[in-house]
Amino acid sequence: MASNVNPTVRRRRLGQELRRLREQKNMTAEQVADRLLVSQSKISRLENGRRSISQRDVRDLCGVYEVEDERIVSSLMQMAKESRQQGWWNAFGDVPYSVYIGLETAAASLRIYQSLVVPGLLQTRAYAEAVIAGSSPEATAADVEKRVKVRMRRQDRIREPEQPLRLWAVFDEAALRRVVGGRQIMREQLEHLLEVAELPHVTVQVLPFDTGAHPGVTGQYAILEFPEESDSSVIYLEGVTSDLYLEKSEDVHNYSMMYEHLRAQALNPEHTRKFIADAAKAYAR
Repeated sequence: MASNVNPTVRRRRLGQELRRLREQKNMTAEQVADRLLVSQSKISRLENGRRSISQRDVRDLCGVYEVEDERIVSSLMQMAKESRQQGWWNAFGDVPYSVYIGLETAAASLRIYQSLVVPGLLQTRAYAEAVIAGSSPEATAADVEKRVKVRMRRQDRIREPEQPLRLWAVFDEAALRRVVGGRQIMREQLEHLLEVAELPHVTVQVLPFDTGAHPGVTGQYAILEFPEESDSSVIYLEGVTSDLYLEKSEDVHNYSMMYEHLRAQALNPEHTRKFIADAAKAYAR
C-alpha cells in the first residue's frame, strides 16, 4: 500500500512520536528550541511532518528527551532516514503543494468541496491545462506542462485496481457553468465527469445555484483519511502563497460536519448525473 512507502506519512508518524516524547518530558516546543539553539518554528515543523527530519535532528531531540533505550533511538533514526526518500512527485522538480500530494497518495479516502472549478482528480488534460494556465498567468509553458503532468499522475489513485482512493466530490454549479478553455473542452470535461462518476468508489454531487447560501461559501477544502488508525485525518485548505493543514480532532469534526451539510444540500448522485448530462448537451449545441 502507498502508506507503507510514502515519505510524507513517515514524516508525520515520526513527528507524532517526537511530539509524544516531548510531552512525556513536560517540555514546550520553545524550551526544546532553546536547548538546541534553533527556532521554535523548526521544532513545530519537525513535529507536524511538514519538513524532512535528519538523523542528527532525531539524535539531538532524543538527547534532550533523555531517551536511554537505544532500540527506540535506532528505530526513530531509521524512520528519519526513510522519511527522506523521494516520492514519485519529486521527479517533477519543485511542486508547490508536494506535502498535499504525499498525503493524497497515501490516503484511503478523500472528501473534497470545490466551488469554482472541477476538482483536480476529475479533470481532463485539456481542462487542467486551461485551469492551470488561467490561474497562474506568470507561469511559463514548461511550468504549466509540468503541473498538468503531476495532476494527471495524481489521478492514478482513482484507477488503482486493488485499493483505489475512495473519492467523494461536492462542487458548486459554477464549476459546470464557468467556460474554461472553450465550449468543446467543457463538453469533454463534463462527459468525463459522467464517466468517472460511474466508478463504484467515486461519488459526485453538485450544489445548484438555487441552493442559496451553504457551508461551502467560505471556500474549498479537502478531508483526507488514512488506512492506519494511528494516522489522524487531515483538513487541507489551499492558499495562494501557503497552504494550511489542520489535524486537531475538533477541526476535523467541524469540517466533517460542514461536509455532511454540503452533501445533504447538494443534488443526490442520480440527479447530479442528469444535471451534468444536461449541461454537457448545452455545450454541444
